[in-house]
Amino acid sequence: MSVQLDHAIIPVRDKRAAAELLGYLLEVPWAESGAGPFSPVYVNDGLTLDFDQAEGSYPVQHYCFRVSEEEFDGIMARIRARGIEYRSTPHGPVDMEINTQQGGRIVYWNEPDGHVWEALTESYARQPQKRTEDDA
Repeated sequence: MSVQLDHAIIPVRDKRAAAELLGYLLEVPWAESGAGPFSPVYVNDGLTLDFDQAEGSYPVQHYCFRVSEEEFDGIMARIRARGIEYRSTPHGPVDMEINTQQGGRIVYWNEPDGHVWEALTESYARQPQKRTEDDA
């Protein structure tokens, strides 16, 4: 069996609201409670994001979802329907634009507690790197 990420725990102020919103935007199942004290979002058959109620400060995290063109269209429609501000860069200003510079489409938005969500149709992290003469 290859190594697969099974689940990740995401600290938030309101675990139910965070799980419900992400489940809605990605159009995947979520639950108010699951294993342990978490509100899980079942991203796919192999990955669960467990939202955990957090007190105090915690680091803002970045999570990226690779989706099909059709799924991207659906996510954008739901982002717009909820009036969620989005942008074309991870940390830039809210420009309500979609990034197409990497050969696909990319959009970023923040969840209410500050975590950065990204949806893309082509993985820029998985593209072959161009070799230079110094690499030879």
